[in-house]
Amino acid sequence: MGILAFSSFQAPAKAVSILGTANSFGVLGGSTVTNTGPSLITESLGVSTGSSATGFSPGSVTGTIFTSDRVAAQAQADNATAYNFLAGLSSNVDLTGKDLGGLTLTPGVYSFSSSAQLTGTLTLDNLGDPNALFVFQIGSTLTTASNSSVVTTNGEAPNVFFQVGSSATLGSGTHFMGNILALTSITLTTGVNIECGRALAQNGAVTMDTNRVSNACDTKPQKVAVEEVAVVPEPDSSLGVLGSGMVGLLFAFRKRFRKGW
Repeated sequence: MGILAFSSFQAPAKAVSILGTANSFGVLGGSTVTNTGPSLITESLGVSTGSSATGFSPGSVTGTIFTSDRVAAQAQADNATAYNFLAGLSSNVDLTGKDLGGLTLTPGVYSFSSSAQLTGTLTLDNLGDPNALFVFQIGSTLTTASNSSVVTTNGEAPNVFFQVGSSATLGSGTHFMGNILALTSITLTTGVNIECGRALAQNGAVTMDTNRVSNACDTKPQKVAVEEVAVVPEPDSSLGVLGSGMVGLLFAFRKRFRKGW
């Protein structure tokens, strides 16, 4: 397993704000968004400059669907601004030719001169910093094998960005965390889930098939651990000593009382 760390890298606080109005979208397409099956987008859906969003239903959107209007156009403009910002960052490490699967990475900017592949599990260690920034600059395509995953350690990592020079295709059953900003298109094959992220395509289509897309980050494990400690406190040894002393005094009192003291 590869482990790369850059302690000198300083992430800007609330880095996800670079998305501007695109921050409120779970899926954003350039030409169209198409869906098959009971997909769920827990934020808004937008299309610009195209005007077609099909397959909702059976898919559902908890936010609002914006197609070929001022809101979608502004989101795409902000998406392009964020894309260019991410592409312009200085890279810490060139990962060209390496599979992301099996790597454990700490906050930083990682680059691929051409395509990037994920087979297996990519682990992102945010070192306990909820504002830690992970950026993957990918020259051409991003592809994941079936049942691959991106996971985090040491807390949530909402500021994860994959800047993709052409298109991204996530293989069936992939569990993905992070924001995909693709210049052309994004394909989510059957059973792909994106958590703590978004699928944002500038010029092409977003194609979905029985997927879940949510920008919510799961912090439940940390909360459960704290609650368990609160419910089951460590016994205080001083209370045990005090308790045994009180029992001894009570016994002596009863003995003297029976003798007529």
